[in-house]
Amino acid sequence: MGHHVTMRDDAFERLYAEHAQALFGFLSYRTGDRVLAEDLLADTFERALRARRRFDPRKASLKTWLYAIALNCLRDHGRRRSAEGRALERVSAGASEWSSEPIDSLSDRDLVSRSLAVLSEEEREAIALRYGADLTVPEIAKLTGQKLTTVEGRVYRALGKLREAMD
Repeated sequence: MGHHVTMRDDAFERLYAEHAQALFGFLSYRTGDRVLAEDLLADTFERALRARRRFDPRKASLKTWLYAIALNCLRDHGRRRSAEGRALERVSAGASEWSSEPIDSLSDRDLVSRSLAVLSEEEREAIALRYGADLTVPEIAKLTGQKLTTVEGRVYRALGKLREAMD
């Protein structure tokens, strides 16, 4: 029986302190909804806390592991959401409460979300991971299980589309 290192609570708090803000940036980028992003952030860390005994440092970095959990939360939410028939649109009305807290440096969020609409689901995810979560292309490839060139091309194409949309 090999001794398995489990993450202690203080380590978990460090993990939260280190990644919560970038993770929130990623989730609000991805959903376009800060209230929802808050919920998903809480969800992600709750799942991470429950699953921390299964974390294996030999397989992935903590950061990659955490984003994998966040992506699952997003996917689960997406499935729920389509089943609910977009009832969550009204949530965005509450999002204005957050506007006084400039977590991200994008001044014109409206323009950004309109522009993001021109991207495919995959391109949006790539951009969100690259800029919202500040992950490197290799980290994204590892996280999504895709080839480096695929991710690179996707980010590159998405940026081109965004530039055109924002002109």
